[in-house]
Amino acid sequence: MVNLETTYLGLKLKNPLVAASSGLTSSVEKIKELAEAGIGAIVLKSIFEEQINNEVTNMLSKDQQNTSYPEAEDYIKNYLRDNTVTKHLELVKKAKEAVDVPIIASINCVSSAEWTSFARDFEEAGADAIELNIFYLPTDRNEKPGVVEQLYLDVLKKVKSEVSIPVSVKFGLHHSNIIGMADKLKANGAAGIVMFNRFYEPDINLETLELTASEVFSSPADIRRSLRWVGIVSSAVSNLDIAASTGIHDGDGVLKQLLAGAKVAQLCSSLYVNGVGVVPKMLEDMTAFMKKWNFKTVDDFRGRLSYKNIPDPLLYERSQFMKYFSNKK
Repeated sequence: MVNLETTYLGLKLKNPLVAASSGLTSSVEKIKELAEAGIGAIVLKSIFEEQINNEVTNMLSKDQQNTSYPEAEDYIKNYLRDNTVTKHLELVKKAKEAVDVPIIASINCVSSAEWTSFARDFEEAGADAIELNIFYLPTDRNEKPGVVEQLYLDVLKKVKSEVSIPVSVKFGLHHSNIIGMADKLKANGAAGIVMFNRFYEPDINLETLELTASEVFSSPADIRRSLRWVGIVSSAVSNLDIAASTGIHDGDGVLKQLLAGAKVAQLCSSLYVNGVGVVPKMLEDMTAFMKKWNFKTVDDFRGRLSYKNIPDPLLYERSQFMKYFSNKK
């Protein structure tokens, strides 16, 4: 008999599969479906700071009179913000009543503005933890690199000052020092990190000469984007839970990330592409793997192939395919 139970952000999970924040976690009906399929935890659909700001801008632009009265502008901002937050609070409360798996609230933010104080409301609504989904794209050539990292830390510290529940940070691959970034996040109170965020990426339609969105779903090959860094960061930064994300489409993908040192695996694209039925299939594959290798618990093999636990750690650092291509004719 194998035991798939694990912990993440101090929360007890029946298995390491976590439904990532997406449209599939935006309603109680969908959340119940995920729980019934066997998911270990659920990250609710994010509340988007950027979306709130855009809605305010659009509403003000439709009526130029509003811009002439600061009081009217403030009223519109507060109304839209409060209305959006209220809907998310209701989702937290209803989700907690409907399922018995940990519920993690998600905040997608681009600044450390005052609205992050609503994190406290999510805690009071019953959220078991908070995931900060932070993105900032530097477009000013004169902006110093440290400004980007500091934004992440400012948002984290602001939210940590408001709540007592665990907080994790979801960030992107493009940082100058990922180990250093993870270390700083931990030092500033993060209980965990999600590696990595899959941001919106643009494409160009040659038929219409318009800027469009690229493919939104990951592929199994995308697991390589995070596997290296999960293996390295899990070895370099202790007592920081890692949720692996991107490119995890089957049980093999989950097992690889756990072997590299991840605490849990976040699922999104696979749930869209394959449906929630992929969850029990992943759990079956994990159980079969553990029986094959005589592992009783997930901790028996977690991190077994991390940076510090393999004979040649340089395999994680290698950046060229010299050996591979030298043997090709």
